[in-house]
Amino acid sequence: MTIEDYIEQHSSQESALLHAINRDTNQHILNAHMLSGQVQGRVLSMLSKMIRPKRILELGTFTGYSALCLAEGLAEDGELITIEHNDELQETIVKNLTLSKHTRNIILRLGDCKEIIPTLPNDFDLVFIDADKREYPIYLDLIYSHVREGGWILADNTLWDGHIIDPAYDKDAQTQGLRVFNDAVMANDNLEKVILPLRDGLTIIHKKDTADL
Repeated sequence: MTIEDYIEQHSSQESALLHAINRDTNQHILNAHMLSGQVQGRVLSMLSKMIRPKRILELGTFTGYSALCLAEGLAEDGELITIEHNDELQETIVKNLTLSKHTRNIILRLGDCKEIIPTLPNDFDLVFIDADKREYPIYLDLIYSHVREGGWILADNTLWDGHIIDPAYDKDAQTQGLRVFNDAVMANDNLEKVILPLRDGLTIIHKKDTADL
């Protein structure tokens, strides 16, 4: 047994629907490793339940697994907007979201995050970044004003399988994007931050309320 197996066995299990999405994604979708999975999904759900957001923004839907995990903590009248660039996934995403009781609270937007984010309101309580790693620094700049003071940002893959500190990946565009993002977050004194060594790295970021500064 690995430590990962032990953690899975001693963590809350995913719902039947999430388990089905997990299995279907791994059987039929390319790059299935991009799916959050049981443990990270439970972390996303718990964080959302702690925050109780009214408005969530997700960058990178994939097959809808993480959106449904985050939606578990939405306020009753809350809204989650999830953006996916790959329109070939639309049918799968819609099918998965429609099977959930949270479907009425979730809006799927297909297209480029960089084009869609500026059209959105500036009142998100929680943003989850899990899209093109090369563009993480751009996403941070774009979403910053869209996160309310006191709001939260979650960023996935911020350790990038250890590549983040490996000189062999100095010329890798995705690694470079994540390094720039991590450095920008660290340099911003208005952001409290911590990187959790969960799966591929999950950064939890709190945008301070200026009234408390």
